[in-house]
Amino acid sequence: MAFDPDPQDPRHRLISDPGCQQLVGYDTRFDATGACRVTLEVGAQHLNRHGILHGGIVATVMDVVCGNTAAQYFDPEGHAAVVTVALNLSYIAATGPGPVTATAEATGGGKSTAHVTGELKDAEGQLLATATGIFRRIRKR
Repeated sequence: MAFDPDPQDPRHRLISDPGCQQLVGYDTRFDATGACRVTLEVGAQHLNRHGILHGGIVATVMDVVCGNTAAQYFDPEGHAAVVTVALNLSYIAATGPGPVTATAEATGGGKSTAHVTGELKDAEGQLLATATGIFRRIRKR
């Protein structure tokens, strides 16, 4: 799940969506190869009552990185529209405030379905969560 963070490359893209992205505050970028990276600066608003990153926020970030990776699988140039069919998460370790980064890769699929795996890590590279997902391509509205 390599990611080349060269913002000078014209193929490096930032996705800015209204709604959930603005509410949660994550950042979605693609490198020159189409690899997706989602970052989040975990703050007090992302924590549960135990002072650790809320599992629902983990699920959101993992769904975003895996879904965007599936979109690239179908259409690297046009960013296909996809919906989540299934997303399975494994929570490995807890974290508090600070940066986290999610990456993913497509592991297979066909004409309308993509299989994706993802990882969420903290700033020190500690694995926090893994995901496997199935995404279906839909028509853009």
